[in-house]
Amino acid sequence: MRSVCLIHRVYIYLLLACVGSAYAATLPVTFTRALHDAGIPLDAVALIIQPVDATQPILSHRATQAMNPASVMKLVTSLAALDKLGPAYTWKTDIWALGEINNRTLNGDLIIKGFGDPTLTLERMWLLQRELRARGIDTIHGDLILDTHYFQLPALDPGALDDEPLAIYNAIPAALLTNYNAITLTFNVAGDTVMITPELKLPELTVISHLVLDNAACGEWKDRMAPATPDSTRRELVFEGNYARGCGEKHLSLNLYEATRNFDATFRALWAESGGALTGSTRLGAAPVDTPPLLRFPSIPLAEALRNLNKYSNNLMTRNLFLTLGAENSGPPATLEKSTRALQAWLAAKQIAAPELVLENGAGLSRIERISAQTLSRVLLTAYHSPYFSEFESALPILAVDGTLRRRFTDSALVGRAHLKTGTLKDARALAGYVLNRDGKRMVFVMLVNHANADRAEAAQRALLEWTYAYRPAPARKRGKR
Repeated sequence: MRSVCLIHRVYIYLLLACVGSAYAATLPVTFTRALHDAGIPLDAVALIIQPVDATQPILSHRATQAMNPASVMKLVTSLAALDKLGPAYTWKTDIWALGEINNRTLNGDLIIKGFGDPTLTLERMWLLQRELRARGIDTIHGDLILDTHYFQLPALDPGALDDEPLAIYNAIPAALLTNYNAITLTFNVAGDTVMITPELKLPELTVISHLVLDNAACGEWKDRMAPATPDSTRRELVFEGNYARGCGEKHLSLNLYEATRNFDATFRALWAESGGALTGSTRLGAAPVDTPPLLRFPSIPLAEALRNLNKYSNNLMTRNLFLTLGAENSGPPATLEKSTRALQAWLAAKQIAAPELVLENGAGLSRIERISAQTLSRVLLTAYHSPYFSEFESALPILAVDGTLRRRFTDSALVGRAHLKTGTLKDARALAGYVLNRDGKRMVFVMLVNHANADRAEAAQRALLEWTYAYRPAPARKRGKR
């Protein structure tokens, strides 16, 4: 009798599971049609739609399949950091003066040690130097010593992903970096020539313009020129190609130097710009262990940093944050292995099973990183129930308003009603975050596409977003009188 009852219960369970799966697999016709028109098969897509107060999704397709999420992986790194480090967490940059300071002159070396601050922009570097001047230093008669030991990384190739080593999104993480490792150039039309001016005066860099002016539409102006560096020292940067007169002034940021060289060039340029002098050379070294620094310069808080990181999908910031998680969890130096273990441990602590997870840098700038729509949805649900949900959601791009979504779906009813992280790689497109539907109900939204035609997925993304916005559960059936 017990075996019969057991079989009966198993049958009922399987029947309910089948019914649930069939319901979840009933995809909106507008969505499947858009995929068909784009040449994207259903088995190249994974998705989950779930109200934040529900225990089950209302729509699910291939939700447990391991997919390349592109930059949507930043959601996992961001939430783990908020939870483990706290929204008020700050990085630090420490400075020591080795020698006597007399008459605003340091007769000795200046040591700077980085701890992975990804927010040290030009403006904040200026503030750091202002703090240094407030401590009585205008002239440095000695060397600049840079301590980068806080990160311990293997040799990483900035062009490994797409053979674009100068692209700023390919910059390599570092313990000591400034301005997202960018050298920014300004392009201007002057008569019949195109003038190219670096943002900072860099004595070691010569920029040469061979650009030809024409009357074409400005459009994708960056694609019409080719920056080239004649030798490995990158002391000369030559631009060839065409530039439209109608473009006027434009700006281009390049990942020209490795992080230590870029930090050195930026520090010296800003120091000289404000009237300071630095007479010595620059070399790598170690900071004092038992001597407190002359200056400890904090970063902006993590919650503020996440806004730039996610709204503009900053890979370098995320990679530094990923490494910071490892160092804070297991102690320095930061390594990729420590960071992977820290993120896996955080997911386990939150009871988010992710057997499919593959991590490389935590930013999604990878051909091998993998995660499922189901894991992403659980991360988003965990975020919703976190005390730091406001900080997390506000850091995501707002549909048709700002960040990487500023120009997306501007003519839809969804304007301003979705906070979504975008993901873009060759053969991968992703959207994940929260949608506020027409009834004011917040919905978790995850859609991942891995296919050669992924760049044609925008219409399908829109169709699924509009379905989510319009979703209204069927009214419960009233029971008749007996």
